[in-house]
Amino acid sequence: MSGLDRAQTPKTRPMPHKRTALVASLDVGTSKIACMIARLKPCPPSDAFRGRSHAAELIGYSQIQSRGVKAGAVVDLNECEQVVRQAVSLAERMAKVRVESVLLSVAGGRLQGHMIEAATDIRGGAVTAADVARLTSTGMHHATGIGRTVLHALPVGYSLDGVKGVRDPKGMLARQFGVDMNVVTADATVARNLMLVVERCHLNVEAMAASSYVAGLSVLTDDESDLGAAVVEMGAGTTTIAIYSGGRFIHASGFAVGGQHITMDLARGLSACIADAERIKTLYGTVLTGGSDARELMSVPTAGDNEPDVPQIVSRATIGNIVRHRAEEIFEMVRDRLAESPFAAEPKARVVLSGGAAQLTGLVELATRILNRPVRLGRPLGFGRLPNEAKTASFAVPAGLLIYPQYAHLEHVEPRHTRQLRTGTDGYFGKVGRWLREGF
Repeated sequence: MSGLDRAQTPKTRPMPHKRTALVASLDVGTSKIACMIARLKPCPPSDAFRGRSHAAELIGYSQIQSRGVKAGAVVDLNECEQVVRQAVSLAERMAKVRVESVLLSVAGGRLQGHMIEAATDIRGGAVTAADVARLTSTGMHHATGIGRTVLHALPVGYSLDGVKGVRDPKGMLARQFGVDMNVVTADATVARNLMLVVERCHLNVEAMAASSYVAGLSVLTDDESDLGAAVVEMGAGTTTIAIYSGGRFIHASGFAVGGQHITMDLARGLSACIADAERIKTLYGTVLTGGSDARELMSVPTAGDNEPDVPQIVSRATIGNIVRHRAEEIFEMVRDRLAESPFAAEPKARVVLSGGAAQLTGLVELATRILNRPVRLGRPLGFGRLPNEAKTASFAVPAGLLIYPQYAHLEHVEPRHTRQLRTGTDGYFGKVGRWLREGF
């Protein structure tokens, strides 16, 4: 592996507080690709969303079936490129604007957060901005293994001579200065190929962000992120987790099991084709079954034969049992990862579900029982002019990407000319793209 495999993915510039901007988000998922375009307009401070300096006004969006993606990773470059082009084009047509660059989510690549503690002696007595940048950079690279790339490097807190809880150490006096930081990494190959798909569509990747992190920016209230909350983003091919505490993103995790596995279980269990299994899951998928479900029957076409067969008759209870078994497995895996994270110290903190797979009937009740925590379904919050179809949990990630630039100033960013992840092409990514457009 080259040294660039241990670099940082592209990061956006901090959001100017008094300027209007046009921003586009792209969520390349296993089952769907969503693109949203919005104007970010300066707004007065809000008690409900203290971190937001701008209001997002959606002007264009699209959602189409994905191709060429498995478990959040590109497996067919040409197919994925075609659907990305189509999704962006549809959103551009609705918004009546031309997109030059996008904010891109990452759900695959074995997302993992590492809490790093680093410390250094201060030569001049007072902590300078250069000291902060040098120490956070050292901590970030220490957490990045070979073949991994950094999605986020977020200082959680600072310490001076061992005293923690310092919010901004610059200008303060100490002999030793330390930082605790959450470094989120992913497989560099997965990130590179996602970027390559976008570049082949003649677009710049302005920034990349972990899907569960931006979902949290979209669905959590300030009180939830302050008191402690876990966002479980349930996609088709992956389930990713972001943990918030004290208003900060402090941990990330994920695994390659999601809603598509429920579809495949139904296809196998009912001897149905995958398209019919997906339709059955969407229309009748539930993890709750009662006595009447065993008596409520429906016909399911049989897959595999050229000649039309007599449809098999199954009960809703049979469908519910298949769905429940896989959903229980997913939440048991979530429970194990929460137990291994800082979230274990917050026994009453809330879990918020997002993503398309989170919308199955009864999933909140099942998660509450298995995780033994309060659970709710998350939807994008604080957006103006959001159409009904985009107010659902399945749009939490692309909506969160629109908010993400307002939080870019919290992250450590390597200089653009050093240790930035590249695709190796000399296409559009070789040019520094600007997603900010002024004067609207």
